[in-house]
Amino acid sequence: MRLLLVEDDDRLAAGVQTALEGAGFVVERSSEGEDAWFRGDTENWSGVVLDLGLPGMDGLSVLRRWRANGQTFPVLILSARGDWHERVEGIDAGADDYLPKPFRMEELLARVRALTRRTAGRASAVLEIGKLTLDTRQMRISLDGVPVHLSPQEYRLVSYLMQHAGRVVSQMELTEQLYAQDFERDSNAVEVLVGRVRRKLGSDIIQTRRGFGYLIEAEDS
Repeated sequence: MRLLLVEDDDRLAAGVQTALEGAGFVVERSSEGEDAWFRGDTENWSGVVLDLGLPGMDGLSVLRRWRANGQTFPVLILSARGDWHERVEGIDAGADDYLPKPFRMEELLARVRALTRRTAGRASAVLEIGKLTLDTRQMRISLDGVPVHLSPQEYRLVSYLMQHAGRVVSQMELTEQLYAQDFERDSNAVEVLVGRVRRKLGSDIIQTRRGFGYLIEAEDS
């Protein structure tokens, strides 16, 4: 899943990005309010981690503009402003969660995982669909109870399709969610990735809808 990290403290941003990428997310960074507003309004994101104290345009103004323009991705606010009324203001502006600084990185990861799960309509950190089990906390995929070793990119693919089970996901959407914009990739990168996963999990796990995209069937389908 692709996240936008908006933070002007380079050291903190680097640490958060490393932690999020280690948890299986594709992360891109912005450090300035106007740039963050534009990217959030024009690109496809699974979620945003947003600092409030930004140069150019403050985080609450950025958030209000996103919501006014109909952007519905989940937003987790990070801020050194820890007073309860500041948190209320952030939630009222359209934030889904609020984490005051300083924070534990483990808590940040747990909150981001929860937000992205809920957005996909999934409440539990462990998702079971047929013979597949996805543990988002451990970043582990099991087939019939047996753990399967997947590369980080293979895990991201299966995780995204499982969290959107029952919906055909286009190749363009998968490309946006699995790869950073500056990552060099072939035009058939997703097709090759799907082929590798099928060899490990079985050819029937990921279905192809010609001309539309890829699908993992929902459990009740």
